[in-house]
Amino acid sequence: MNIHRLKDTIINRIAAGEVVERPASVVKELVENAIDAGADRIEITTAGGGKNLIRVHDNGSGIAANELELAVSRHCTSKMADNIHDIRSLGFRGEALPSIASVAHLRLASRAGESTAGAEITVAGGRRAPVRPAAIQSGTVVEVRDLFYATPARLKFLKSDQAEAAAISDNVKRLAIAFPHIRFSLSGTERLIIDLPAAPLFAAAAQAAAKPEAEPGNEEDIARAQAYHSRLIQILGRDFAENSVGLNARRENVHIFGFIGIPSYHRGNALHQFAYVNGRPVRDKIISAALRAAYADMLPAGRHAVAALFLQLDPAHVDVNVHPAKADVRFRDAGLIRGLIIGAIRQVLEQAGARPATTAAAALIKAAEANRQAGNKTAYQAYEAAYYRDRQSETAPFIKAGNKAPVAFAAASGAYPAGRGRITGFAEDPAPWHETEDEIVPAPAAPLLTDNKASAPALPGMWPQPFPPAADFRLPEDNQDEAEADEQHAAMAQFPLGAAKAQIHQNYIIAQTENSLIIVDQHAAHERLVYEALKQALYAEPLASQMLLIPEIIELPPEDIARLLSHAEFLQKFGLVFEPFGNHALAVRETPALLGQINVQKLMRDLADEAAEHDTAGGLKDRLDYVAATMACHGSVRSGRRLKPQEMNALLRQMEQVPQSGTCNHGRPTFIELKLTDIEKLFARR
Repeated sequence: MNIHRLKDTIINRIAAGEVVERPASVVKELVENAIDAGADRIEITTAGGGKNLIRVHDNGSGIAANELELAVSRHCTSKMADNIHDIRSLGFRGEALPSIASVAHLRLASRAGESTAGAEITVAGGRRAPVRPAAIQSGTVVEVRDLFYATPARLKFLKSDQAEAAAISDNVKRLAIAFPHIRFSLSGTERLIIDLPAAPLFAAAAQAAAKPEAEPGNEEDIARAQAYHSRLIQILGRDFAENSVGLNARRENVHIFGFIGIPSYHRGNALHQFAYVNGRPVRDKIISAALRAAYADMLPAGRHAVAALFLQLDPAHVDVNVHPAKADVRFRDAGLIRGLIIGAIRQVLEQAGARPATTAAAALIKAAEANRQAGNKTAYQAYEAAYYRDRQSETAPFIKAGNKAPVAFAAASGAYPAGRGRITGFAEDPAPWHETEDEIVPAPAAPLLTDNKASAPALPGMWPQPFPPAADFRLPEDNQDEAEADEQHAAMAQFPLGAAKAQIHQNYIIAQTENSLIIVDQHAAHERLVYEALKQALYAEPLASQMLLIPEIIELPPEDIARLLSHAEFLQKFGLVFEPFGNHALAVRETPALLGQINVQKLMRDLADEAAEHDTAGGLKDRLDYVAATMACHGSVRSGRRLKPQEMNALLRQMEQVPQSGTCNHGRPTFIELKLTDIEKLFARR
């Protein structure tokens, strides 16, 4: 077979297979061109999920009439001359417009800022028409009709109009987050409409938002952060604003800032994770893995954090020319990026402390409102009806037809079920216990506060307390009068988690603050405290190891051996000791004692895979954390254990000192907060 040169139309269609995957890809390329042109208003219109029509209109710098033909020619661009390692624009390859024009009907109309008239050019299936005058204001309009008409086979791989429209909406939102100083609007026949006004910025701040390399720490940087936050609220809603914290950190020449959700605020997929490198939306496995690692042991299984991260670094240190779609990047120092993300997120979450997500209270209020609107019985009405139905014989002398006695009557008269004493919120004489695998054995009684200046006592079964002492407080004693006890409870109500008022169902602690009600899952909360104490004790010094009687020989490729040896010093701190054994194997001599009998072959291969993919070896620490989490789960206060007031308040004070105490080791919330205003809404008082 002879070698021959492909026609330009065929070349463009091949390129279109990489650049133009679906209608959302077309919108992304056209909007990026508008952003590079300096537009501050971009309007997108679609029809048929983008298959019938895509129109992008911007007020950018425009294109001169004599450059329109070049604009639809392959590898023609105004964004790069000869330095491919210093790319500061979103587009640079010069492939988008000719690739789109090769598979669709394209119309490009533009008017440069200094021109007195506009011009347009049309291209159908790669065939150009002559440039002609056009009536257009400053800026550019690009219309794409009948996408993939020239390649009908591609149409078969597209999804429904609604699905394609949703993908377009997602792409527009991702770009809009990165450029809050630009107004974006998206309209179409699929009822997906976006209208995102430009965030209120000063002129200088608008320039700063357009320059990702700007130095942080000045007024422009603060205004830029506010603009990003405003745009995120527009897209993610007020819930994100109430359940997120800001992030700002630097390491070497890399700057990261953004906003991350607290651990108790999470989603069922990763679609609400947004990552940007020098203003470019990316989907990078290094960043995704770092996010997962940062939230490890804080989220429930299968849940994902909500985050918007903006990375700024020298363009020479990141390769954006990995794929024609420009969504993938390659970092020169991936380990630095991963470590910075994990460290910055962990530090911010620790500083933010334990916070419950506001969505729980909002959902409760919404459900109550739905019940009221549907005319359903309230919980009080349902309980009242059941009470009188079950006890009609006992209360018959006091109830006449049409005149029910109040439910409170039974409590006032002491009418409790036979065989049971009056139920109170606190344990009067609890019999503490905890479970082991073999039997149930008594647990030591919780030490009470004997000194008014003492810190919170450790609970039974808890690791020795590693936390700093809580602020001074006094607990009410049995011989105190009611006024003094109330005064001390009022003082404790000023703590973030308030003063314990009761325990219900022998698992949930009810606490009161000055303006809210706190409900604590005692087992989940204590589990987190024990887990954090275990980790501090484990990693305070090199971890104990167990020497293997016969070293385990692990055969690995030379490149995997080299990677593992580069992390040998780090792994030795966790009790894993190994050395080269010839050119194609490692000899493992010691393993972490905490892991007991483990599959050394699998452990080393997993670590080698992690080192190859992420240039790290944190998997061993993850396994140790898992063992510590299991120990904490079995060594914490169990559900069904009745606690004294001193024990409950001690638990609350220690929770306040552990930043991660908002979730248990499995990611479940340890407490929820109902503001007084929320409670008033539940009872329709607001």
